[in-house]
Amino acid sequence: MLRRRLSLDNATRSKDLTGKTYIVTGANSGVGLETTRQLVKQGGHVVMACRRTDAGEEAARSFRGLEGTYEVERLDLADLDSVRDFVSRFKANHDRLDGLACNAGLVTMASRPEFTRDGLEMTIAVSYFGHFLLTELLLDALRASAPSRMAIVSSVTHAGSPNNRPDVNLDDLNYEHRDFNNFAAYSEAKVANVLYARELAERLEGTDVSAFSVHPGWARSNFGSGGSLPMRIAMAVMRPFSRFVSDSNEQSAQTTLHCLLSDDAPNHPGAYFSQSSVLYRDRKCRGGGWPMDTPNPNAKNIETARKLVDMSYGIVGLARPNGPR
Repeated sequence: MLRRRLSLDNATRSKDLTGKTYIVTGANSGVGLETTRQLVKQGGHVVMACRRTDAGEEAARSFRGLEGTYEVERLDLADLDSVRDFVSRFKANHDRLDGLACNAGLVTMASRPEFTRDGLEMTIAVSYFGHFLLTELLLDALRASAPSRMAIVSSVTHAGSPNNRPDVNLDDLNYEHRDFNNFAAYSEAKVANVLYARELAERLEGTDVSAFSVHPGWARSNFGSGGSLPMRIAMAVMRPFSRFVSDSNEQSAQTTLHCLLSDDAPNHPGAYFSQSSVLYRDRKCRGGGWPMDTPNPNAKNIETARKLVDMSYGIVGLARPNGPR
């Protein structure tokens, strides 16, 4: 039996985005590319935030003939100075931001932690801290353009299993004092993303800026293609069968696009939205949901979310904003 994949309704797919500006990170391939393509197709202008701008320019050639426009800008989420430079360039050239899709992510294939030039463990640096700084520096642009939206990509891995629910280790986010496991680090970073969306929604209440976290599904992208030899062999063996249980990049982009464009998404601030996925260890979650209640209680703890965000300000070198949450 074929599983039901969640998809944009016709009204959302046909919205005119002329005059609207979006940022998509990791826009040169996979889900990020297809998210960008749909926004451009509907007339929007997309800033493609890519670590490799040559790859972004090459990918964007496929947009020829579409209604909207695009530009490619360099952004390395593993380098906080690169994030700051990107935001400075964006604000110098744009006076509005209607949507921010924090799509890029990383799972290292190393057996021990790798650290960025800022001293951050690479997985959480790219998947969470880089996007945290990017979002916080762009909040004034999102507020000025309200109604506006921000969606940060999480993963099915954040849910874990009934016997093993991942959590953020606030005492050792950088794996400096505990044993390192690359997929555990990835799961932890994705819990952080769900928590951040919840805290951000709480903080932005009444501003008409909506924040969400997203699981795009099991995308047939190049994610993990640079992994170890066993990983590449496993992916090669699974490839002939994966089309029956995984999603095309276009299908995986649907959940992010729903959060950025649909009329209903803002009714669920801070919520977790998920494409259907056979990878959920909790059977009840496999049908996904827009939104869906995460089975991981650690990803719903608002006190942990507040502590994580407070710590994150110090880690990325930002002053905590004044006023109530």
